[in-house]
Amino acid sequence: MKLGVNIDHIATLRQQRQEGFPEPVYAALIAEEHGADSIVAHLREDRRHIQERDIRLLKQVLKIPLAMEMAATEAMERLALDVHPKRVCLVPEKRQELTTEGGLDVIAHRTALKKTVQRLSAKKIEVSLFIDPDGDQVRCAQSLGADTVELHTGAYAQAQAPARDQQLAKLVKAAELAAKLKLRLHAGHGLTYRNVQPVARLPGMEELNIGFSIVARAVFIGFGAAVHEMKELLLCAE
Repeated sequence: MKLGVNIDHIATLRQQRQEGFPEPVYAALIAEEHGADSIVAHLREDRRHIQERDIRLLKQVLKIPLAMEMAATEAMERLALDVHPKRVCLVPEKRQELTTEGGLDVIAHRTALKKTVQRLSAKKIEVSLFIDPDGDQVRCAQSLGADTVELHTGAYAQAQAPARDQQLAKLVKAAELAAKLKLRLHAGHGLTYRNVQPVARLPGMEELNIGFSIVARAVFIGFGAAVHEMKELLLCAE
């Protein structure tokens, strides 16, 4: 089980005061040292946290893979082709949202997405699609040529019992379908130290991408320790 550490919220702190710190690239290096298997960074069109400079520096200094989250726009695609991260995860993006609110509707945008996936794949960049745990979305992702689907776990994370069990069942069903279609499986959004293990146990799950809860935990125990604690929970779930 792999852990992708999202450093967006370190950059959020930096941008809040425009002081030049804390340094998200330094956080990525700490995460790498303490067990992270990849670093995730979402370069949003409004540049509210991660900046283009961060993406370029991360690519230069990391020994573990860089996963760049981005909207499927021409400008973002050009940057990804230039920087050449290990993986690109295509996500929906709305200017007014606080954070990503749901999965990318790959069915509605299949024509444009297919071209984007093809161009990125042609340059040997792995392509992941961030989707809701819905069978039709999973099947469409596979038809578009994606290497990986990342299941949006927000509904599961926000639900209370017994609704949480229902949301987990949806994730299980989507995971089983992804395995049948030979798609690699990741998941993320809203995962915490309390709710992560059932998702880690989903059939075929390879990697969980987690950011906010790690950064929040780091306020009290330090970033390296927070990354290590989360990785230990994933390993214990296997």
